[in-house]
Order: sequence, then C-alpha cells, then structure tokens
Amino acid sequence: ELMQAYEEFAARFPFEETDDQVESIDAILRDFASDKPMDRVICGDVGFGKTEVAMRAAFIVARSGRQVAILAPTTVLANQHYASFSERFAGSQLKVDLISRLQGKKDSDRISRELASGEIRIIVGTHRLLSDQFRFADLGLAIVDEEQRFGVKHKQKLKALHSSVDLLTLTATPIPRTLHQTLAGLRTVSIISTPPAEREAIRTMVSSFDRHIAAEAIRRELYRGGQIYYLHNHVKSIERIAARLREDVPEAQIGIAHGQMSPAELDRQMMAFYEGRLHMLVCTTIVESGLDVPNANTLIVERADLLGLSQLHQIRGRVGRSHRQAYAYLFTPDARAMTADARERLQAIAEHTELGAGFLLARQDMEIRGAGNLLGAEQSGRIEEIGLDMYMDMLSTAVAEARGEAVKAVQPVDIHLGINAILPPDYVPQAGERLNLYRRISQAGDDDRITLLFEEMTDRFGRMPDEARLCLEQQRIRWRASALALSAIRDTGQGLRFHFTAQSPIEPAQMLMRVQREANRFRLTPDGNLTLLHVSDDKRQQLKACIAFFDELLKG
Repeated sequence: ELMQAYEEFAARFPFEETDDQVESIDAILRDFASDKPMDRVICGDVGFGKTEVAMRAAFIVARSGRQVAILAPTTVLANQHYASFSERFAGSQLKVDLISRLQGKKDSDRISRELASGEIRIIVGTHRLLSDQFRFADLGLAIVDEEQRFGVKHKQKLKALHSSVDLLTLTATPIPRTLHQTLAGLRTVSIISTPPAEREAIRTMVSSFDRHIAAEAIRRELYRGGQIYYLHNHVKSIERIAARLREDVPEAQIGIAHGQMSPAELDRQMMAFYEGRLHMLVCTTIVESGLDVPNANTLIVERADLLGLSQLHQIRGRVGRSHRQAYAYLFTPDARAMTADARERLQAIAEHTELGAGFLLARQDMEIRGAGNLLGAEQSGRIEEIGLDMYMDMLSTAVAEARGEAVKAVQPVDIHLGINAILPPDYVPQAGERLNLYRRISQAGDDDRITLLFEEMTDRFGRMPDEARLCLEQQRIRWRASALALSAIRDTGQGLRFHFTAQSPIEPAQMLMRVQREANRFRLTPDGNLTLLHVSDDKRQQLKACIAFFDELLKG
C-alpha cells in the first residue's frame, strides 16, 4: 500500500528523472531497508534536482508514520523549501509546516505542540528547529540542505538526534570535511552529475572591476527580458551601490536584499524579484542558497576575491536555471591586491564552468585549504603538509583497522637506477604545476595512464626532454616492481640488481634454470638476488629491458 502511494507521488513529478536521480533514490530505498541508520550525502550540482530526491525520501518516511525535519540555512531558503514541499505534498494528507524567525510566539507554540503530538509530519525550518523548544513525537528522517552553512555545534546537536534517525545531507560543493569523510568511506555518497535536459553551462568571466562592462551586461540581460543579480557583500555601502546603478542604468527597476533588513521587508523584495516586478536585485550573499528564479540569467559579483570557492559556485548557481544561456561576471581588484589563495580560487572557478563542476571544485577547495579535523571543531587540517593522496592512504588504513578489516600493507620499493629522472624547471616552469604532475605520475598504475600523461605533457609543454621521459619510465618500473613484491632495485654499474622478497610470485627453481640458460643476461648473487646485465649504455634502453623482463615474470 505504501509503495503504491509512493508510485503515485513519484508520477506527479513534472519532469523526467535523470539516471543519477533514479540511482540516488534507489540507494536511499536500500538504506531504508537496512537495519543501520542512513548517513548519505547527495552531492549534486546547483539545480540538478537534489530537492526532488529529498522529497521522495520524505514521502516514504512520513507515509510510514514517522516525522521528517528539513533544515535550511537561511529564512529565504526555508520559505522556498516550504513552498515547494507544500505544493508537492498537496493532497497527500501529510501536514507540512514551517518554523523560522518570521514566526511569532503564538505560531511557534502551536508548532511545538503539534510536533510533540505528531500532527505535523514534515517540518521545514532554519537553525531555530534545533532549539530545545521543539520536541518530536517520532523523528524518522533529518534532511540537511547546504550543510556547509551549519556550524559544528549544530551538527553535534544533529548527531545527538541521529543515533536512531536517518540523515540525508544535500550539497552542491561538500565542505572538505564531508568530502573527505565520503572519500574515506565513513559516509555513503550519491553523486548526481547528469544535468536536466537543455541546461546550458554558465559562461564565466573573471576581470578587474569595470563600471562600463557591468552596465553593458545589465542592459544586455534587460533586452533579453531577463533579470540580474548584482552581488555586493557589504551592507553599509549597498544603498550607495544601488544609487550608482540607478544612475548608470536608469531603465532598470532595482531592489535591495540583505540580512539586516526587517524580515517582512526582505520577504517583500524577494517576492518582487521572484515575480518579475524587479529587474535587478542588489544583494549580499543572503541569496547564496536555494533561491530559484528561472528568469534570472546574469550574475555580477563585486570583489569576488573575498568569497570562498563553494560560495562562488553556489552564487553562480543562482543563474542558468532554465534553458537560456546564463552569464557570470566576477569582478576583482588589481591582481597585486589579491592573496595567492584568492587567485587560485578564481582560477578554479573560471576553469570549472561545466555542468556538474561542484564536486571537482570541492576537491580543489580541499587541496587549497586543507580538510579540517575529522572529529573536532578545527576548520583547517594537516592535509597541506603531507598532500591529499598520502593523507587519504593513511586515513583509509586507519579506518580499515578500526573496522577490524585486514589491512593490505603495500611494500615500498627502494629504487636507485642511477638516472636523473626529474621534470626540469625550464620544461615545466611553475613549481605548483610540477608538484601536481609528480603527484599524478606517482599515482599512475598502468601503461595507459603513463601514455595519456606523456601525450598531455607533450601537448602542453612541447617536446619532452630525456629527464622527463626517464621520470615516466621509472614509474612504469615502480608499479611493476610493486606487483612483483620487490624490496629494492639498484644499478650496480654492470646491471640492475633485483632484491626479491618471500612474497614475490616467482618460482626459484625455474629462475635458476633460466639464469643458467641465459648466462650472458643474468648474474645470481650468493644472497639469492638477481642482476639483469646491461645490454646497452643508453639509459632508456636499459629501463626498457627491465620493463620487458618484469612483464615476462608477471605473465608467469
């Protein structure tokens, strides 16, 4: 009976579900069937349909007799969620209500009573919902939207509820801590990366501030019959900016929105913009989350260098929510006046304009600023000191040990080939880029990856010098040596000496016969190690002979 009601509810969705949405919904249904509480992160880009996935989960829990709490970071977003949930749940006999700072004492007392009695099945709220005033009759599911906007204390409060409650987190750009917990397997993740049909990527321009470009962009959007967000994140001077814009573009109807306005006035301005009575909204980052105005297709940000990476991506996601081409202008001061981190963030946001870039940006954000402490309140962690990949290796080993799983120790191979295997600074001039390439080379675990890297580097930096080629060849030897469980490889001058271990998958008797058969190629030392004699003085030829020998051993 529940599944039949659910099928009817799903059929009322006015759009075609994307494959990723269907997979995410199926994963949630599997989580509900399991006896462990769910802790799933839905990572989907801005406007990719995370809310519908949340609504389906909410319907199942509410229809089965338990309550659902939806937490939103701002009043504006809570109002929008309340409107969309009320519309979607109309006719389902499930009561949906809202609690935020706009409700007076009388309303909040009523809501408090109805939550405790179980009359309200679905409650949308801001942080206020976490206050001690509200008690649930039987909370079954907590949905947290844009969790990066909630502080550690709020999350601790949620965790107290969460021992028996299913938790669903929706985010476009997971904060480093969450991304890192999902990468380490501490939380399950569903990624919605397929955009809705006909969605266009947002064209993003980063440039130093220019009043004429801004006025031109506003006029172009007005001629298309669209609307504009103008982001100026400083409340004290926002009126002055609005006055300047009225002077520059007198034909535009301009409104203002910021967090220090009275709730009623903020609501009025937002509704006027939402309904199209205003052409342009001059606002602070209060519009960062969730506002859905399909007709707004141009965004202008002043001082984009002062915003975080996920903030920039979220705000950019306020435009381009229909099938029309959207534009984002990110204005910055002179390059000299920006910090190195700000330049990196803006470069990342300008490069990742494709639909579904949120996850990639979140990963880059983690590399730029570290990942925070997994268990405490500290915001910046130690990742930048040892690099993300080594950190993730150490973390996954620790998590496996804590779970009592067998940890497969990877034996490092000590390699001394007597060669200069580096990326020369005159070939790859930027130190950061060299480090990034070294990291990618060290992760390459097969010849295809090495070939792709070779092609990419040749394409970007030109013909490869011998040292760089040897660097790639050395990695081909490294992963084969690891597969053969060697402890060391050394160049003795006459040849390459291999130090085998007890785990090496070779047959000693066969190896001995081979050495006797090909005495001109091999030497066997008394301690049982093998030397492959050099057939040429050319270093690359020596390495190629080594790779060919390893491939013979691996084929058995």
